[in-house]
Amino acid sequence: MADIARIAEVIEPEVNALGFDLVRVKIFGKSEVGDDEIALQIMAENPATGQLVLDDCVTLSHRISDRMDALEEAGEVLIDEAYRLEVSSPGIDRPLTRPKDYAQWAGHETKVSLTAPVEGNRKALHGDLVGIEGDVVTLDDRKSGRVSFPLADVHSARLVLTDELIAATRPLDTSGADEILEEQED
Repeated sequence: MADIARIAEVIEPEVNALGFDLVRVKIFGKSEVGDDEIALQIMAENPATGQLVLDDCVTLSHRISDRMDALEEAGEVLIDEAYRLEVSSPGIDRPLTRPKDYAQWAGHETKVSLTAPVEGNRKALHGDLVGIEGDVVTLDDRKSGRVSFPLADVHSARLVLTDELIAATRPLDTSGADEILEEQED
């Protein structure tokens, strides 16, 4: 399997060079995507808006592809089988992957899956994110009450789509949407 840390190390400077922040690098297996090839998912955001518009995704996708192709030509193969590159914005119900995500989205409903159990031998938590202090995340879990756990023990975490989250999220950039609608009508 591919070295995800090495892939992130290669991709992050490309993301940053365009003025974006890397949110997540993840490889999905063939069975997860229902295809004959794996998927390399890159999530990034414009720090000013918390999103990427379609043109940003296209530009970033080309830049990442060019960088990975150049490394392959130089003899370093990052993924040794056929794969599909997916570049996207994290969306409203975004994954929480960085310490700053846990600070920024404190107060919002969150689902967390842990690698090591906490209170009551639980690995699956669902509740309001209290925040992060140092490397310790705190969550008001609906079943266990307030629990704290090391960020390193988080397998996955994401925001839950709620009215409060929608209200707190910056409006999406809809520039170009009219052009797309006009093309579909033709």
